[in-house]
Amino acid sequence: MKLNSTVLLTLILLTLMLGAGSVSAFWGFTLGSSALKGVSTPDGRPTSKFTSSKSSNSQSGNLALLKEEEILKIVKARIEGKTKAAKSEKLDEDDEDTNTNKQKPEEKPTEVAEEKLQKGFPVTAENKGVTFSVQSARYSGGDLLLKVKMQNKGADSVRFLYSFLDVTDDKGRTLSASTEGLPAELPANGPAFSGTVSIPTALLDDVKKVSLALTDYPAQQLKLEVTNIPVEK
Repeated sequence: MKLNSTVLLTLILLTLMLGAGSVSAFWGFTLGSSALKGVSTPDGRPTSKFTSSKSSNSQSGNLALLKEEEILKIVKARIEGKTKAAKSEKLDEDDEDTNTNKQKPEEKPTEVAEEKLQKGFPVTAENKGVTFSVQSARYSGGDLLLKVKMQNKGADSVRFLYSFLDVTDDKGRTLSASTEGLPAELPANGPAFSGTVSIPTALLDDVKKVSLALTDYPAQQLKLEVTNIPVEK
């Protein structure tokens, strides 16, 4: 009896499919078994858990559980100890402050002493109500410092250009000098103004006296001459 070719082909395909399925199932089972090696089922019995917890506690050491009353007593004692320590520190600081306050002498306000006039001062010149005077002379930082005071009691204001200030020594030599703090204009019936005339000490060898001469600007009708200013060291 001859088999139909279609039936034969169908049987061959079914056989191949069953074989492939069997091989796949066996291969999957093998891989799953190898992957689950060393994995055990957890023990859900309460008695075993209690036993394991006891054994772990015994292995880690005997833990003594404190009662709630003892814990509260310890916390209270620590709080009281910190409070007492803070109070004692505060008292010590207060004692130190009082001691330092006692040790500090009472600060008295410094009284500004009135400037004493040097011998031979002031040296003054006056013209048309304008006063030009030298109050003192002192050496400082390589310069001779002449303290100068100017005041205008006249009815008209007077202007000055201090580059025209002539400074000469007792031998008639002209000296270079610079001014500081002197006003460019003296107002009529105004207050007194103070300033400084500086002369380098290198120019004052064997010089005992100097003279100052100043004229107004630009009219040059008013001339102020302060002579014989003692500058001997």
